[in-house]
Amino acid sequence: MEYNVKIDAFEGPLDLLLHLIHSLEIDIYDIPMAQITEQYLLYIHTMKELELDVASEYLVMAATLLAIKSKMLLPKHEEMDNEDDFEIEDDPRDELVDRLIEYKKYKEAAEELKTREEERGQMYTKPPSDLSQFADESTAGRLDQDITIYDMLGAFNKLLRRKKLQKPVTTKISRQEIPIEKRMDEILVHLKGSRKKQKFFSLFPYEDREHIVVTFLAVLELMKRKQIVVRQEQNFDDFTVQSAEEAELVGNH
Repeated sequence: MEYNVKIDAFEGPLDLLLHLIHSLEIDIYDIPMAQITEQYLLYIHTMKELELDVASEYLVMAATLLAIKSKMLLPKHEEMDNEDDFEIEDDPRDELVDRLIEYKKYKEAAEELKTREEERGQMYTKPPSDLSQFADESTAGRLDQDITIYDMLGAFNKLLRRKKLQKPVTTKISRQEIPIEKRMDEILVHLKGSRKKQKFFSLFPYEDREHIVVTFLAVLELMKRKQIVVRQEQNFDDFTVQSAEEAELVGNH
């Protein structure tokens, strides 16, 4: 009883030809038909010896290779009686080369997609979490999400322009070190003294640049520590400042 086995070592005759061209280091645009045909038939015979089921398409390709080989063995008519009758003969390998190049493109694309599929298989996702229970929680004591560092820098530039306009013609420059921590404490004391929201620019009573810079840095640090709340009621309105404790008390009431 004959037992035939079919394997998927190659995906078709073109795949086998590409394998031979690669292993034999053959130029795909200049295929030596005698060598490639011999190697191809050797594979076919080996598959039959191993009682593997050889698909008909492999046999059709074998016949095609033999036909191309035979055409290339025919003598070429180099001399013509009439020069006008001379025609450049087509290379019988052209159609085979075009098929191989087209197949190679699809094969490389399939390998790329397979690689991406494997990479994607290493990624794991989870469905979005339900955060609706946190939607109604009080935001008191936190930095208002509408106020960004760029907004604060814009306000600081606006402050500098105001101070520049109010700067006296003559002034006396004196160097004085102002610790940021000390200025933070002063701002908190100033804000805790009133439950009303203070204007952002009211925190800058000084005229000299050093005091202005230190005050601005102190405000940023207090915002970072969530000790004050900075808000803007509407677009283009001045910022308002309030201590986090006072904002929380007002929110509870």
